[in-house]
Amino acid sequence: MNSRAVVLEQPGHIRVNDVVLAEPGESDVVVQVDHSGISTGTEKLLYTGRMPTFPGMGYPLVPGYESVGRVLHAGPKSGFVGGESVYVPGARCFGEIRGLFGGSASRLVVAGEKAVPISDALGEQGTLLALAATAYHSVSGGGRRDPIVPPDLIVGHGVLGRLLARLTVLGGHPAPVVWETNPQRAGGAVGYSVVDPKDDDRRDYKAIFDVSGDASLLDSLVMRLAPGGEIVLAGFYTQPLAFAFAPAFMREATIRCAAEWKKPDLLAVRWLIETGHLSLDGLITHRAEATRAPGAYPVAFDDADCLKMVLDWRHCA
Repeated sequence: MNSRAVVLEQPGHIRVNDVVLAEPGESDVVVQVDHSGISTGTEKLLYTGRMPTFPGMGYPLVPGYESVGRVLHAGPKSGFVGGESVYVPGARCFGEIRGLFGGSASRLVVAGEKAVPISDALGEQGTLLALAATAYHSVSGGGRRDPIVPPDLIVGHGVLGRLLARLTVLGGHPAPVVWETNPQRAGGAVGYSVVDPKDDDRRDYKAIFDVSGDASLLDSLVMRLAPGGEIVLAGFYTQPLAFAFAPAFMREATIRCAAEWKKPDLLAVRWLIETGHLSLDGLITHRAEATRAPGAYPVAFDDADCLKMVLDWRHCA
């Protein structure tokens, strides 16, 4: 069985190629993909060659972990039936071509336990489930026993920052302040304010959530904390993180890393979205036919007007 897939042959070189898929087993589903999202975090690191080395890393690879489509074939032990709409967080079904994370293809073979059923009404917005789950995980603490202090400052007004702000307001907490230095991304706030950090003189934030991925900000964020405050690192950082000890010591600051979302986070945000509590409106700003993926990736990474780029696979054989 063949599929069309985005293949990152080496950093900076993308093609849409025909690939041969692994044969599905009894516990697998074959998914006909309708849409896949381009991640400006992990996929940008893969595209630029700056992704830290980890097991399974290497080129060529199929990127992507934000795919939605329909079950074309369901194995008898997969837990699915044909025709169901699903979200797929990637796949490893391309033989010698690595799946990192393997979701950007017209057809996927994936274990049924990894596919998540979604409402037909979600459509392309289903590609945002992973980001919503990431935001939910960071603000809920991922099941930590300690009470979580919701963000009163969020650094970055991209999709993740917007979802964090929306979840904070949805939870009934005071509206957070969101920092954004790029005026092209300052709009679109609903129920909270977006400011340039140079126009904010507050130094009493109790919980600062950084989704910028900028390793150089830590010292400046510590200086904005109230005594006993917390900084949550909710972005992905490729450079070593360091901070001056004395200011953090005087504030008795806590620095917490928000790990990758887990399936309960995904199921929680699915419920919030499908019941209309959490809106995903205005987050997908750009779309491209999947065959035009080589041109879509630079736009997704470099165009400040592009919050989220989605590839449309519906016309790919």
